[in-house]
Amino acid sequence: MLTTLLGSAFIVLLVIVVISLFLHFVPLGLWISALAAGVDVGIFTLVGMRLRRVPPSNIVLPLIKANKAGLNVNVNQLEAHYLAGGDVDKVIDALIAAHRAEIPLPFERSAAIDLAGRNVLEAVQMSVNPKVIETPFVSAVAKNGIELKVKARVTVRANIDRLVGGAGEATILARVGEGIVTTVGSTDDHKEVLANPDHISRTVLTKGLDSGTAFEILSIDIADVDVGRNIGAELMTDQAEAEKRIAQAKAEERRAMAVAQEQEMRAFTQEMQAKVVEAQADVPKALAVALKEGRLGVMDYYNMNNVLADTQMRETIAKTGPVESTIKTDEPKK
Repeated sequence: MLTTLLGSAFIVLLVIVVISLFLHFVPLGLWISALAAGVDVGIFTLVGMRLRRVPPSNIVLPLIKANKAGLNVNVNQLEAHYLAGGDVDKVIDALIAAHRAEIPLPFERSAAIDLAGRNVLEAVQMSVNPKVIETPFVSAVAKNGIELKVKARVTVRANIDRLVGGAGEATILARVGEGIVTTVGSTDDHKEVLANPDHISRTVLTKGLDSGTAFEILSIDIADVDVGRNIGAELMTDQAEAEKRIAQAKAEERRAMAVAQEQEMRAFTQEMQAKVVEAQADVPKALAVALKEGRLGVMDYYNMNNVLADTQMRETIAKTGPVESTIKTDEPKK
């Protein structure tokens, strides 16, 4: 009796295990849902997904959604896209949105956009509802040297044909900023930009800034224009300051050269004075030698001293000026 009970329990357990394994490899619930939705998915196809480690729900549910929306996709396309690392559900949603908006978008292109790392659903939504991109303040200088800070709003629409390989929003912002700088820089007076800011929009739009990008520029609107610094005046001030420093350096160089020349002349004068003193010190010796050898007489010596004394007196009178007479006359004034 006990053996019979153990055998029955073992058989029941084995049946449960077999049923669990069968339900694991054969998702009957998905198969029934597909049949109810009118989607032709074979039971062996679902088993093959399990063996290829593809979750059947990630394929069957988007396939049902696509079939109900009237899209022509099959299991192999969805499974291949999943195995390539794509988001099947997002691709199907994008196809449905494009189909409803009457935007031509085949499955292969949608899958390529998704595998390229772009949000294909957001791209389709942007094609229907354009997006506004706001640039930061762009600093530009007019010809009169006044700085203007310009902020623009760029309305773009996704170009699905150029989503693969096309540049993104950063390129659009960079090109718009470049166009603003060029337009303001070619203006003679900053007041012209303040009076007609739409001139920037028209000029920038004609440059074809959306070429090679994943977007189509619909409009460029100037949101704000602020007057900044007077760059021209600052540059002139800096230039004048630089020229002043150069002139000061040259003046200092000339002063140093003059001081050096003055010191050199002073040294030369002192040297000459020293030589004169030395020569004057040799005069008495020369006179003594001349007297001793008889080349100079005593009277000649005295005459020379008288001439020197007379010369010294004349020099003293010349320095002090003429001497006024202090003799008073007793003659009465008439």
